[in-house]
Amino acid sequence: MKLSKKITLMSIILLVAASIVVLIKIPINLGLDLQGGSRLILEAQIKKNMNIEDAVAGTLGVIRSRIDSLGVAEPIIQRKGIKQIIVELPGVKEPKRAIKLIGETALLEFVEAEWAPADARILTKEKLEILAGKEARLGYVVSKDKDGNVVSERPIILKRTALTGADLKGASPGTDSYGRPSVSIEFNAQGTKKFRDVTAKSVGKPIAILLDGKVISAPNVEESISGGQAQITGNFTAYEVRDLVIKLKAGALPVPVKVISNKIIGPTLGKDSIEKSKKAGLIGFVLVCLFMIYFYKKPGIVASIALIIYMLFSLAVLKIFNATLTLPGIAGLILTLGIAVDANVIIFERIKEEEARGDTLKSSIDKGFKIAFRTILDANVTTLMSAIVLFWLGTGTIKGFAVTLSIGILVSMFTAIFVTHVLLDLVSDFKISKKI
Repeated sequence: MKLSKKITLMSIILLVAASIVVLIKIPINLGLDLQGGSRLILEAQIKKNMNIEDAVAGTLGVIRSRIDSLGVAEPIIQRKGIKQIIVELPGVKEPKRAIKLIGETALLEFVEAEWAPADARILTKEKLEILAGKEARLGYVVSKDKDGNVVSERPIILKRTALTGADLKGASPGTDSYGRPSVSIEFNAQGTKKFRDVTAKSVGKPIAILLDGKVISAPNVEESISGGQAQITGNFTAYEVRDLVIKLKAGALPVPVKVISNKIIGPTLGKDSIEKSKKAGLIGFVLVCLFMIYFYKKPGIVASIALIIYMLFSLAVLKIFNATLTLPGIAGLILTLGIAVDANVIIFERIKEEEARGDTLKSSIDKGFKIAFRTILDANVTTLMSAIVLFWLGTGTIKGFAVTLSIGILVSMFTAIFVTHVLLDLVSDFKISKKI
């Protein structure tokens, strides 16, 4: 065996070993149809004077950004009809948290304010306007104990909104001076100037921080703050801080959304599907190998070994790239298994043709591969182009099918061109068989 073939053989052995390690160490991501999760249907609450397309497109973008930050593998976010949005979250079994994270507008406001008298509840809108201007409205700073029970509600008069979440540059989890969870924020250049101006104007007074119209804190300003940084404190848990950071980074929803439906997809369907898919795949694989061995004898054994290596490589690549396996994805893998078999059949038939011309097995293998290579390449490239189009134009499960199909095509080409070739060279060099 030539040195180049020996290097190729060693490389294949190392790749097989690495693939086995990957399959053992890294769990594979399963889609909603295989592991269960949450399925939400949201509806954008669009006002008459708003552009529907812009509002829904903007809402889709913000929701996608929030879910990406949450770390959900292979979520499905797609539009349904004119104003509805479908969100599928594999593995997420807490729909309440998902709804809160996805569905809340997350409009952050820094509002000029002043503490209201104790009897502020009796103040009418007209009296509030006399005290603090036309934009004045009444809010409450709520204090809670460790169990989340309301301890006190202090009235506060809210005036002009000085800054919003649009003035932020970044947000991150932090802790306050007492070690309690808080959100550290940084303003952009415009926001820094606004914050400096409003704090200079509000020395000795509170600035109310509102989220979706609710006062979450109202710190008193002691001096002008020019550094462009601030801290949001309140009755937060660590989870609430994390979710608030995600919302602030993704931005506010352009329009409010209403939850039309929320369902938990149970894992029972997933378990049944996985078991049935395993059985179907195993039976199909064994039948294919038996056919190859019956029809091609010893080279059929070579093809079966190459197919096993193909399956190892395909699953390892899926895990390495953190791809999510769905039922359409499994269908894609089974389809590419057929493509891999087809490539081996083409190779063996070309080798047979060369043997019929009187060439030796070694010469027939080399010539057969050269002739078969163009056919295999053309067939796989055209199929790969179709998979790319499906990924580009498709959504959700169609994209999952396209991903597994693409990976399977590339891996099947590798195993056909390199693995099968090296194994047949071993058959020739060790004189295991005289002909195909």
